[in-house]
Amino acid sequence: MRLKLDENFDLRLVPALRKEGFEVDTVRDEGLSGSSDQVVYQVCRDSRRVLVSLGLDFSNPLRYPPEPTEGIVIVRVPRALLSLIRTTSALAEMKSGPLKGALWIVEPGRIRIHEPRRERSQEESE
Repeated sequence: MRLKLDENFDLRLVPALRKEGFEVDTVRDEGLSGSSDQVVYQVCRDSRRVLVSLGLDFSNPLRYPPEPTEGIVIVRVPRALLSLIRTTSALAEMKSGPLKGALWIVEPGRIRIHEPRRERSQEESE
């Protein structure tokens, strides 16, 4: 699975994610630090990477729809430094879960998943 870590993550998370088999790059590595959320969102779409962020702006599915993406994962922890520890517990779920086109909110002790909107089939509308 290909991930892009937003600039708000501790870079010590990168080796841990790579060790777990994820292909990881970061907003910083690509020289996108300070870029608007819209630019980061579009780069993730274009590069077909799951966006992993601490930024709550990305949790708005109307502004940043997850459906055309490989997925958006928002990690909610009390302190950014703790994201290294707490995020690793969600790795198994990320590997096996329905991430493409979905929005995940990862919090201590739970994961909430915003499922993509499904278009109603013709049979359902009759």
